Amino acid sequence: MTDFLHWLHHDTAGLLLLAGVGIALLLTLIIKVRLEPFIALLVVGVLVALVGGLSIEQLVGSPTNSKESLIETGFAGILGHITVIIGLGTVLGAILERSGGAEVLLRRLVKIFGEKGTPLAMGVTGFVLGIPVFFDIGIFVLAPLVYVAAVRGGKSLALYALPLLAGLSVTHAFLPPHPGPVAAAGLFHVELGWIIIMGLACGIPAWFASGILWGTWIGKRVMVDVPADRIVEESDEAKSLGEPSLGIVLFCIGLPLLLILGGTFGNTTLSAGNLRSVLTFFGTPAIALTIAVLLAMWLLGIRRGMTTDELAELTSSSLRPIGMILLVVGAGAFFGAVLAATGVGDAVAGSLADAGLPLIVSAYVISCGLRIAQGSATVAIVTTGGILAPTMAADDFSQPQLALIVMAIAAGSIIASHVNDGGFWIVSKYFNMSVKDTLKTWTVLETVLSVVGFGMAGLIYQFV
Repeated sequence: MTDFLHWLHHDTAGLLLLAGVGIALLLTLIIKVRLEPFIALLVVGVLVALVGGLSIEQLVGSPTNSKESLIETGFAGILGHITVIIGLGTVLGAILERSGGAEVLLRRLVKIFGEKGTPLAMGVTGFVLGIPVFFDIGIFVLAPLVYVAAVRGGKSLALYALPLLAGLSVTHAFLPPHPGPVAAAGLFHVELGWIIIMGLACGIPAWFASGILWGTWIGKRVMVDVPADRIVEESDEAKSLGEPSLGIVLFCIGLPLLLILGGTFGNTTLSAGNLRSVLTFFGTPAIALTIAVLLAMWLLGIRRGMTTDELAELTSSSLRPIGMILLVVGAGAFFGAVLAATGVGDAVAGSLADAGLPLIVSAYVISCGLRIAQGSATVAIVTTGGILAPTMAADDFSQPQLALIVMAIAAGSIIASHVNDGGFWIVSKYFNMSVKDTLKTWTVLETVLSVVGFGMAGLIYQFV
């Protein structure tokens, strides 16, 4: 038994076996047992730590000092980075949703592109609104508009839904303030400005290929009717507040992105001075999003008749669902910290190097495997990041290279959405598609989005 444990703790094959069994157990608990991913990650992390030879003190600390324990450092390291960003981004999205900004944006785009260009207008709306709004919330808010467009156009519901879904999905996977890219940026210590730049560079071609080219092609060939009970009238609250200005809606969405990019520009191109300090301060994601949220509260809320009590209720209700997201991300970071401490991360990196796969390809392959196996994009991202990030010396990679590795992981995390993914069922039920039709449309769309996104990341990686 002693020889086996020595082999398990020190030999590359033993460490890989430990990693494989740990991930298999994790997937079994999530898929078969239906255990919450947060609890499954925590349980498996503790078990791998103990089997991997870590001491109780390393894992949980001592009664007088728990601050250096893997549980606390694993959770705290990533949550300290992402919690404020995700919280503020959620509030901003909720304000845009309640104000009717989505309807204003879509209506204007339909005027620009014309009735025949409505699917493209849907795609652009999904992309723009998807920046501050979570994927599922975006569907809940925009689905009624898709129903109306399909009825007016007299064509398949899928033709209008798929471009919209591609826009929502690509921002969810590639751009802050969504949990996956923000968590990966924290794990790899990448400035969010570079995540935005590379997310747009990889995401826009992927969105166009999956949502516009594939979505409109397959949408004409899969006939889906609009359910009679799904067409809803504009809410009384939205009518009473009136229609917000399109310029204000775009300003509230674009301002934090511009501020964050300004901070990145200042850090990389300017020498120390007042201008650099100002750009860095306002470009800090927490500061940029705070400014955007306060402006949105005033411009889209109070100035249009919303009371402070209504804003407080809106804020609190929008923040309730993100608790589980934060717990999953924190538990994933803890699991990654365990893999690093046991030496599993080094063994995996060494094996991938021996296999001759470039790091960016390895990142994509691992993320794809985890996504297909358990369905959650966030779990796939934080687990892949936890495996790879500790094995990489930051000095060996530039910020653009690290951002592209994050893009590869993000691309892998959305491949082949199927029946183990909650998003699959949301799409199926909201857009009246059978499982077969959802596989033919949505699953293929996500795969095209993943492959093209990774292809762009790999291509750009050759030149940075």
